[in-house]
Amino acid sequence: MEIIWHGNSCFTIKDKGVTIVTDPYTNLGTKLPDLKADILTLSDELIDTKDNVAPVAGDPKVISWPGEYDVKEVGIEGYNAFHFAKSEEDTKKANCKVVIYNFFINGYKVCHLSGLGHRLTSELTESIGNVDVLLVPVGGNLVIDYKKAVEVIEQIEPKIVIPMYYKIPGSKLELSGVEEFMKAVGKPGAEALDSLDIKKKEQLPIDKTDYIVLKPMLA
Repeated sequence: MEIIWHGNSCFTIKDKGVTIVTDPYTNLGTKLPDLKADILTLSDELIDTKDNVAPVAGDPKVISWPGEYDVKEVGIEGYNAFHFAKSEEDTKKANCKVVIYNFFINGYKVCHLSGLGHRLTSELTESIGNVDVLLVPVGGNLVIDYKKAVEVIEQIEPKIVIPMYYKIPGSKLELSGVEEFMKAVGKPGAEALDSLDIKKKEQLPIDKTDYIVLKPMLA
């Protein structure tokens, strides 16, 4: 399985001949490369407006709502969450929704937390379950900050964490960088990779969490 990050909450996830693209954006300062997918997920009510979704080639199956799906032997689960909420109680008052997606692809489970803005409720934590790779926002303001991201990671206890939704050169979004998050998890100065490439399940860590920073692959 290969995971490539394109800034914000946009990823390409590839395995077993199937390609997933999440939240392809435009008009946010940075420019995406040409993307092609079999499955396209839209998870962020704030970002994924009609004028802010970049085109994706390949005539992908588009998923933009919570629910359970099965596309090209990839299982997908979607759960409602919210931007901006300061606590679990505030989720009832939050008015900007996101969709958390679990992807089940070739024996791996990848959880994309979208623009999550609050700690997970007990119901969400149970629904998400055990995770191999967690894609977690860390930039604050629009989403959880690095401190809250650490709390959410502790709720899920994934095997690998990839931070997303943080400030990169050229972005118009008001986000903090990834440095404070990496310091908080004890990995300051970690080298950014072009992609995460996992050849087999045995490569996943056991009884610990690894933290991987990806370079934004842009046009």
